[in-house]
This record gives sequence, structure tokens and C-alpha cells, in this order.
Amino acid sequence: MTIVLSNNYPGKEELEKRRIFCIEKNKALKEDIRPLRIGIINLMPKAESYELNLLFPLGRSIIQIEPVWIRLKNHIYSSTNKSHLDNQYISFDEAIKTPLDGLIISPAPIEDLPFEEVTYWDELSKIISYARKNIISTLGLCWGGLAISKTLGIDKKMYDSKLFGVYKTRNIDKTHKITGEMDDYFYCPQSRHAGIDEEVLEKESLKGTINLLAHNEDSGYIIYESSDGKFIVHLGHPEYHTTRLIEEYERDVQKGRMDVNAPINLNLTNPINRWRSHSFEFFSQWIKYIHDSIAF
Repeated sequence: MTIVLSNNYPGKEELEKRRIFCIEKNKALKEDIRPLRIGIINLMPKAESYELNLLFPLGRSIIQIEPVWIRLKNHIYSSTNKSHLDNQYISFDEAIKTPLDGLIISPAPIEDLPFEEVTYWDELSKIISYARKNIISTLGLCWGGLAISKTLGIDKKMYDSKLFGVYKTRNIDKTHKITGEMDDYFYCPQSRHAGIDEEVLEKESLKGTINLLAHNEDSGYIIYESSDGKFIVHLGHPEYHTTRLIEEYERDVQKGRMDVNAPINLNLTNPINRWRSHSFEFFSQWIKYIHDSIAF
């Protein structure tokens, strides 16, 4: 349960409140332990406020983790603190000077844009291609998962209304190295305007492109992997903190969005987190998969 942080990382106190041990990088170098280097391409608005959503579950692993925050050259981080971005984030080329063990591609609120119109799509697709050849496992969350799917030849479709709320989801493969030990049914937040047709994913599964891992009757298949195990897609938000969906709903109401209803299965005045254990188990098993792939 150790996160290796830069000496001036501002979220250290919040992590330690959640019983996650933090160690400065210069001290970690003196220990006879090699942390797993996990690259994180953070595309969320106000990137610094989203970081802890990933560090909390990553920090629950028994394996020492060094997060490597990556900025894209062609993405404009207009809502992110520039000083924080300059101090904590590096380019992908800089990040891979020391090999990355894993990679996370975060969500991004751009489901309505065709991939070809995303300013950093060419850059990101090249990174995904590199990752498949050189990184043990790449995890795509929500839009990050849709982006990975696009590189596999699986395109998204837009929804008439936002898929929004906390959904009961069935674990399909009880023998899988990452999802196998999760509960038979678990809850997970969803917050997206796009997804992939069940029929499309089932056809790709039959073709051997992907393996299907988790399904919900309303949101379809939400966890699947590439058949070579190099990519894992989670179209939900297991990383979200308890009030995040409420914050998004209030934001959309203020913007006058007419296509967004209140999140289902979540009390707006007294929210109960029913996905925390799923989040910790999913991220912990993903980290273990990476570690075991190195060890064996």
C-alpha cells in the first residue's frame, strides 16, 4: 500500500488520511524494492482534482506503485493549474526513457466528438500502438476505453440520452486473472453519452478480437479485454468518489443540459458508495496481473 510521490506532491495528506503510505522518490530509491511504474494519461478537466480518484485505488495494492503523470503535446489543458502541470507531468517520450510497466488512459468528456476530430487523436493512437508492443497492460477507463476499442476496429455509437447512475453488473468470467475474484454481481458508476452495441462486441468476441468480462442489462458489456491481454477496457467509472456523479449532475443542470436526468440508484442528498470494494479489487488485481507478468 505504498505510492511513490514527488517531494512536493500536493495530494499526499489526503492519501495518508485514507491509510495509504506515501514515500518520497529519493527515499524509495534507497529501498531494495522496484516499484511498478504506471503511466497515467490524465485527460480530465481540472486534471489535478481527478488524480486522487486514481491514486486511492492504486494505493490499496500491496505492491509499491510509482505513478507517472503524462501530458499530451496536442491537448490544451485549459482548466488545469499550469504550475501543477509543469511540476508533475512529463511527455510520453520522457516517460518511456525508463520502461513503463502499465498505462492508464483516463476518461475525457468528449464522447460527442468523432475520434478524428479530437485534437490529440493521432498522438494518442500512436501511444496506444506503442503500448501494445511495449507495455504489459493498458487500462482504458470510460472514453479511454472507447479510444482503445477504436484502435481495435470497434467504433462507438452515441446515445439518445446520457447513461448516468450506479448500475448492478454481472461478472462473466470467474477464472479471469483480473476480474475473476470480483463478486458475481457488483455495482459501478456510469457517466457517458456513448458506448458500443452489445451485438458488435459479441461479434468481435466470436472473431477472437476481445474477451467479454462484465455485463449490465442497461449499459451492455462494460469490461472486456483484447484477446492478447494487452488492453483492458472498463467503460464505467470504478475510480469515482462518492459524490462525483452528483457534482456532474449539478454541473449539467447549471449548463441547462436537457438530455441528462438525475443519476439512477443514487440518493442525491444522502449518497451511498456501493462500488468502493469493486474499485479496490479491480485495480488491485490489475496491478497484480502486471506484477505477476514481470515475475513469471
